[in-house]
Amino acid sequence: MSNVIDALVFDLDGVLLDSEQIWDQVRESYALENGARWHPKAQTDMMGMNSREWSRYMHEVIGLRQSPERISQDVARHVANVYKQKLPLLDGAIAAVEQLAERWPLAVASSSNREVIDVALQLAGLTRCFAVTVSSEEVPQGKPQPDVYLETARRLGVTATRCMAIEDSQNGILSAKAAGMRVIAIPNRRYPPSRESLGVAALVLDSLTQLTAATIDAL
Repeated sequence: MSNVIDALVFDLDGVLLDSEQIWDQVRESYALENGARWHPKAQTDMMGMNSREWSRYMHEVIGLRQSPERISQDVARHVANVYKQKLPLLDGAIAAVEQLAERWPLAVASSSNREVIDVALQLAGLTRCFAVTVSSEEVPQGKPQPDVYLETARRLGVTATRCMAIEDSQNGILSAKAAGMRVIAIPNRRYPPSRESLGVAALVLDSLTQLTAATIDAL
């Protein structure tokens, strides 16, 4: 495998935003407010799923009467509204993105709905830094399948094996690796990836503040 890196691909939730628990809270509240049940494994089960997959899960497993399409739209709108009140940016997110954008084309490959990705990057003032953004609702399967990362590489016009992905979750790490990308893992502290999935990463960092051009060059 060539050591040359042509582009960097960021996950959004858990990498740039401290947002996994926001999705969890919004989906749980939505389910309970609409008379459905909730169970402790729901968030873990849905992590990495695209919007079609998790909204179908909420319809079929959680027991919501609304259609999956309606569930997806309602939840995404609620999450976007939370972001508009206070965007949960992780420490170092803006600095890391702006610095790395000076060296490489950047992309986002996220399980979030398209509308949520666009709102988050706009509020952060980072839209201009990303050449490509892809929601996994735009591909057949969510993470851990490689679809969203393969589509991101295609839109960037680069070979997936010459991309570096920055991920926080088990399914995200496995998705990027399955696409042939090298992975820098910044483990999600609330939903930590397994030791096995961290083992396939090229590098494991504690935080975004450690993600620099020099760190990537050293790989």
